[in-house]
Order: sequence, then structure tokens, then C-alpha cells
Amino acid sequence: MSNPLRVPLTDRRGIAGERTISQLFWIIGTAAVTALAARLEIPHDPVPFTLQTLVVLLAGALLGPVNGALSQVAYLAAGLAGLPVFAGGTAGIARLIGPSGGYLMAFPLAAAVIGLFLERRSGLIRSFGAMTLGLLIIFFLGTLHLYVFYLHNLVAALGAGFLIFGWWDLLKLAAAAMLYYGYARKWRQEEGTH
Repeated sequence: MSNPLRVPLTDRRGIAGERTISQLFWIIGTAAVTALAARLEIPHDPVPFTLQTLVVLLAGALLGPVNGALSQVAYLAAGLAGLPVFAGGTAGIARLIGPSGGYLMAFPLAAAVIGLFLERRSGLIRSFGAMTLGLLIIFFLGTLHLYVFYLHNLVAALGAGFLIFGWWDLLKLAAAAMLYYGYARKWRQEEGTH
């Protein structure tokens, strides 16, 4: 029996009935939690400190590459549709082309990559590695966006878009990896008893 959170919505075995509803629940629920994490912010210019990346890391790990990415696409789509899901209770295209845009647009890719790396094995070191790679994707695209469209200075973009968040995201990385590892261990133990 596989982890029920990681069955892709596109899996033919899960198209009908309860499994599809369950997967949609987890995708939409994770998008909603990402929105809540955006509201837990410390204002900072040009990009605020939030808990969103913690949710993105867990989305990829818990839901897998397809559903994890879909949860983040749903989150971005909600913001584009006008729901106030982005940091500061904002919405719309302006947020995606603004200073935070590169980070936000990296969320689905980061979740997919994390999910792919954790598909077959989920040890603590592998969890840290996969989530570190996911964070690097977010930081790379976010900092690149800041550099190209706003700051036009690579050193300033690295300082404002990457280095300033180092300590904060190391805490979120450690928390996400430990939470996922605990869940994965518990799931394997329960699976072994059936």
C-alpha cells in the first residue's frame, strides 16, 4: 500500500470516486495553507519574510511531484483570480511581476523537484537534500527575477534576495525535513503492520 497523499491526481487508478476527491482535497487544502503561510509575514523590502516556503517544501514531499506542483499552481491561480492569497493580503498579476514574482513562480517547480527526489526513498538526509534543492530553485529564480527586473545589480540582488533569508530558510528547511521524516517513518511503520 502506498502513501495516500502521494497518489497523483492523474493516476488512472485514482480518477474515479473517493480517491480523486481525496487528492483534490489535499491539493486545494495545501494551496489554502500556502495562502495562510503568506499572511504570516514580517514585512521587508523588497521581499517579505513569510512561511510559504515551509509549505512548498512539505507540499512536494508529502503530495509528490504532480500533486505538490498542482497545489502551488492552484495557489498562484487563486492569486491571479483576485483572491487575497499573497503576502500582505494582495492578489493579482502585479504580485507575480513584482519583486516577489520569481519566488512565487518557482513554487510549483520546487514542489515537483522535491517530490521527484523523495518518490522512492525518504530518509532524513535525502529529505534535507531534496528540500535544499527545492529552496535553491526558489532562491535562484527569485534572485534572478530581482536582478533582471528590479535591482540590476547582482551583488544587491544576492544580498536582498538570497543572503538575507539564509537563517530564516534554514529554520524552515530543518522544520520541514523533520516533519516529513517523522511522517514518512510513521507511515512506513503503519504500512508494516497491515
